[in-house]
Amino acid sequence: MKQNIWLRLLSFSKNYRKNLVGMLVLIFMVGVIEGSLPFLSGWIIDNVIETGNLNMLKKVSVIYLLFVTSNILTVYWFIYHAGKVETGMAYEIRKKGFLKLQRLSLSFFDKNSAGKTLSRLTSDVGRVCGTIAWGMIDYSWGIVVMVTMTILMFIRSWQLALITLAVMPLLFGGGFLFQKIIIGKYRAVRKINGIITGAYNEGIMGARTVKTLSQEDRSISEFGLKSLEMRNKAIKAGIIGGIFFPYVGIMASIGTALALYSGGLAVTNSVITYGMFASFIFTSMQFFYPVFEMSRTFANLQYAKAAGERILKLLDTEEEIIDSKDNDEVHKVNGEIEFKNVSFSYVEGEQVLKNFSLKIEKGQSVALVGETGSGKSTIVNLACRFYEPTQGQILIDGKDYREIKQKDLHSSLGYVLQTPYLFNDTIMENVRFGRLDATEDEIIAACKEINAHDFIMDLEFGYKTKAGESGKLLSTGQKQLISMARAVLADPSIFVLDEATSSVDAESEVAIQAATNRLLEGRTSFIIAHRLSTVVHADRILVISKGEILEQGSHSELIALNGHYHKLYTNQFFEEKEAELLKEKK
Repeated sequence: MKQNIWLRLLSFSKNYRKNLVGMLVLIFMVGVIEGSLPFLSGWIIDNVIETGNLNMLKKVSVIYLLFVTSNILTVYWFIYHAGKVETGMAYEIRKKGFLKLQRLSLSFFDKNSAGKTLSRLTSDVGRVCGTIAWGMIDYSWGIVVMVTMTILMFIRSWQLALITLAVMPLLFGGGFLFQKIIIGKYRAVRKINGIITGAYNEGIMGARTVKTLSQEDRSISEFGLKSLEMRNKAIKAGIIGGIFFPYVGIMASIGTALALYSGGLAVTNSVITYGMFASFIFTSMQFFYPVFEMSRTFANLQYAKAAGERILKLLDTEEEIIDSKDNDEVHKVNGEIEFKNVSFSYVEGEQVLKNFSLKIEKGQSVALVGETGSGKSTIVNLACRFYEPTQGQILIDGKDYREIKQKDLHSSLGYVLQTPYLFNDTIMENVRFGRLDATEDEIIAACKEINAHDFIMDLEFGYKTKAGESGKLLSTGQKQLISMARAVLADPSIFVLDEATSSVDAESEVAIQAATNRLLEGRTSFIIAHRLSTVVHADRILVISKGEILEQGSHSELIALNGHYHKLYTNQFFEEKEAELLKEKK
């Protein structure tokens, strides 16, 4: 963020330049009119009131009415343009922010909570755009009014002008000092605001867990502490911001008092007229009103600056996985995958994989088994290029996959998670997400292929039934089948099943396993499974421990080895049989 933060934020208004220019021109007109009114009033006193010229009074009244009317119309139009700039900037920033989120690798989401990210693109953007649009009005209007009044004061009496404006160095010096202090306070407030938003997000997403475990009191207590911290930081920032406003008031009162005293002496000594004296008094009283407005906006600007820094930090986040700009070649993925001496770590110094090598032939199904944290998901995530190796090379179809565009690779992937994500839309549209140009007939055919059609038709509205947020209106097994139908529609070359049956009942597992067998036929596939009974038909089974392959082979080969896999399988087999017997006795 080397460039000035305000210039960078204003760059998002480039599509609304006409509105921006129109707003500034209208503000200039309003400022000149309002800055001239005190001197117009003084001229009326000297040339109309004191002379008793009633005919001139009528003409001046009409002119004054035209001034006021034109000022009202001008204010309406610059408010219109300011609204366009505010909403337009918010649209541009949020659009770019969402685009950035789509391009960032999974490591960003591992390190940043959804709540904090959401805060940056909602409340922070609203704060910044509103403050820029309306703060620009206040500052531009204030500057034009003050400059107009200053010029007219010096034209009428430079001596009185210098006396009236004597407090300005103290005023601006104090403002600079307050800016230095208050920006740090508002940065702290915006930071804790992101934490609060994250807490709200966790409270909503984790509501079922909290209620199930009866931890409402703990959640309320933790949230209360976060809210209290934000309140205390906001109060400190508010106190410092509040000091500046009365400081401006004191300086304004001193300036007005100086004008009153000096002007009074000048009138008494017949140096200036009553009209000129009135002009200076009106001016000194109104001159500091823009300063009041600017001081009010000043605190908001510091608040917005802190928010803007958070927004730009998100937009400036470097994408860890980037396609080569020179690579325009379209690659159709066949499914041959090879790891060559791959090392990887999420955190520097803590290697998950070290010199890992593995070759998977096209169409081969590979099951990964092992304890939690052994590196199974890491291997799959690297193969899918959600992360890249810190050392070594991964080849797809004999080609370094860094030379293959992410779009080509990811469009060839099918991924079914333990808890698949469904959008708050109809089942039809959720399946269509696998291929957006799919027809309804193709979607229904995909659902029939994995035995999802019957349960869908039993729902109240069939394929038009809403899945609910995150698919919460459907069972886990139903969500799995829909995500599989989505994958069938995409027709991927490489398929990943990540604990796909670990959270479903026995009946659903049978349906999902049958669908899986059809789905994996002829495709390169990774199967991460806790239940070893689901991987016995895999072409190869890899037993992973601490990022290394302990054993590999088919189910029968590994059982014959009488090693680690044999122990895992037999223990799990007896546990499942024991559970079945206990269930039958009940």
